[in-house]
Amino acid sequence: MISGFDMHAIVGAAVRQACSDLFSTDLAEGQLQLQKTRKEFEGDITVVVFPLTKMSKLSPEATGEALGKHMTDHAHHISKFNVVKGFLNLSMSAEFWKGFFSDALSNDDFGFAAPNSASHVMVEYSSPNTNKPLHLGHLRNNFLGYSVSEILKAVGHRVTKVQIINDRGIHICKSMVAWLNYGNGETPESSGLKGDKLVGKYYVEFDKAHKAQMKELIAQGSTEEQAAQQTAIMQQAQEMLRSWEARDEETIALWSKMNSWVYDGFASTYKAMGVDFDKLYFESNTYINGKEEVEKGLASGAFFQKDDGSIWIDLTDEGLDQKALLRKDGTAMYITQDIGTAILRFRDYPDLAYQIYTVGNEQEYHFKVLFKILKKLGFEKAEQCYHLSYGMVELPEGKMKSREGTVVDADDLMHEMADVAREVSAEQGKLEGLAETEKNALYDTIGMAALKFFLLRVDPKKNMLFDPKESIDFNGNTGPSVQYTFVRTQAVLRRYAEGNSGFHPKNADFTNYAMNGAEADVVSKIYEWPTVLRGSASSYNPADIAHYCYDLAKLYNTFYHDNQVVREADEHARHFRLALTYKTGAVIREGMRLLGIGMPDRM
Repeated sequence: MISGFDMHAIVGAAVRQACSDLFSTDLAEGQLQLQKTRKEFEGDITVVVFPLTKMSKLSPEATGEALGKHMTDHAHHISKFNVVKGFLNLSMSAEFWKGFFSDALSNDDFGFAAPNSASHVMVEYSSPNTNKPLHLGHLRNNFLGYSVSEILKAVGHRVTKVQIINDRGIHICKSMVAWLNYGNGETPESSGLKGDKLVGKYYVEFDKAHKAQMKELIAQGSTEEQAAQQTAIMQQAQEMLRSWEARDEETIALWSKMNSWVYDGFASTYKAMGVDFDKLYFESNTYINGKEEVEKGLASGAFFQKDDGSIWIDLTDEGLDQKALLRKDGTAMYITQDIGTAILRFRDYPDLAYQIYTVGNEQEYHFKVLFKILKKLGFEKAEQCYHLSYGMVELPEGKMKSREGTVVDADDLMHEMADVAREVSAEQGKLEGLAETEKNALYDTIGMAALKFFLLRVDPKKNMLFDPKESIDFNGNTGPSVQYTFVRTQAVLRRYAEGNSGFHPKNADFTNYAMNGAEADVVSKIYEWPTVLRGSASSYNPADIAHYCYDLAKLYNTFYHDNQVVREADEHARHFRLALTYKTGAVIREGMRLLGIGMPDRM
């Protein structure tokens, strides 16, 4: 908070002084409890009085009255008080709010910490498999990981954004086998498909063939479990995995070719998403580190080997199960590369304080096991790994299934959101008067704002239902609604600047102006920005910022509808309102930027 205008510090000091003067007692640790005043009561900040009654020897109400009178009589910036049962509600003075706002107005980095003033953090997100294109679930993952990264930067952390590309394993072998069996040499160029979509097509083809062959085996007397492992096409995929780990030249060449198609496809999707990465890790490299660590764990006694040659860890004493780490044929499991990757990252970045894995909640057990394994291996930074678990995104028709080809493709959805923006804008006449090229650019900007805001406004821990039409409502709790308010602030400032080119809101003089209620509400909300930002960073929850931006926009709209700005006759009022408009727009722009959302200048 801006020095000199930290409400908690001012009130805390005033309570301590009052307790000393009135009750001849110093506050003990934990006795001072401050919270935001509830909306139904007058006040800005509330002192919880109950813990103070032991020293006052008075009832909660009498204690509150005594403290409130002392603080309004002696403390700078505390103007009024009221007591509701055991709660002392305090109002800050008009001078406090004007002084705060004046300082915030002049501070372009209001709410932000100095770059690299906090520890080094790594955030992993996206982490796709190279056997299919990115889908709706990946959108939530990418938007969440990117936003958390930007929020952590905003509070001073040095952030390294990474992804682990799952480019090996049975999943890519399935696509490779299906392409060999049914592809007839098809390429992205010959098919007209993005590379990731082409490879994903053959992942679906594998599943179709596998199920058909299972059906035949079951009809011949096999159990479903036996049939799942015994189909000819599954045997081919498992043999291909063994060939790949043996570095068979032909297998590696096919793997490299098909993965290159996928990488080209991913790159264009990430560009459309507006996300990026500082470093890429590849499972095809890190699984080797993982196998080495597993062998070390076996030698140290942390792991054990079964008669068939497979290597396991027993975590039953930790309330978990036994977990396979290497198959009986020596090939790596999914967790093998995660072991290697976790250790490798801390070696790559010795100053790394901790790493955050942005992965869906269906993998919570996996990460519990991973972190326990790292601890069993004696890895000293095992407890500096955190799983940022998030809920699934579902559609009205239910859960997506990539093997069956029923996922919502990320590229298709982003294009669809631009189309929805076009449709809704046409219905509401929001973009009348703009050239067609400007409209098309705005449709993309509005569509992406709708998508990102809708996916980020929900607490990451919760599952959610995605509704494209609802996400783009200009009058709801949506990205386009916040964008529209931002555009309104810019339009007001442009309109005034046309006849007052020498004026800048940062230089506004409102010394002799008394704020009205709507204006004070906006200033009070702006005051909350640093606290909201820090809270969002500590909880890895961009939803806090999304809700804050919407609430600030809503309060500004109420102010705007009730007050003249450009046409206000009183110069002090006009200048204050222009300054309020300027700072509101600046805070909204920065808040939305941390969500990865761009702000148009006109709508």
